[in-house]
Amino acid sequence: MPHSKALDLKSILAKDVGRVAKAERIAEAIRSKGSYRWVGLYDVDIQGGLVSNIAWSGPNAPAHPIFPITKGLTARAIAGRKTINVGDVANDLGYLTALDDTRAEIIVPVLDIAGDRVIGTIDVESERLNAFDSTEQEFLEECARLLAGFWTSGD
Repeated sequence: MPHSKALDLKSILAKDVGRVAKAERIAEAIRSKGSYRWVGLYDVDIQGGLVSNIAWSGPNAPAHPIFPITKGLTARAIAGRKTINVGDVANDLGYLTALDDTRAEIIVPVLDIAGDRVIGTIDVESERLNAFDSTEQEFLEECARLLAGFWTSGD
């Protein structure tokens, strides 16, 4: 990942603003750096069994702002503690429709400091098939590593 992208996230994390405002800035920064159509940040509550949207950047609010951890592509990312990259969501039975024209989606789990537990996710959608190549996936996974503190800091 280019160094400048990492610095942008670090500077956002350092700002003294509320958690939602910070999350909105993070989502927008990721969306603009990758030229993505939609980016959402989600809290994962394993004990409560829910995934909840914190903030998003894109044309529409999330269709499923709160949903069970057992649903959608997110369920696989949480269960496996690994990125789920689907190049054609129309061919994936686990996909929860968010935007009607989404063709590709990538869900990147954010792990706690020990790497044992998923505490959040970065959800990125595109209207292009196979939109997320290995370079894009590596960038988003680096974002998830940099942002782990956002979920654990309590801001």
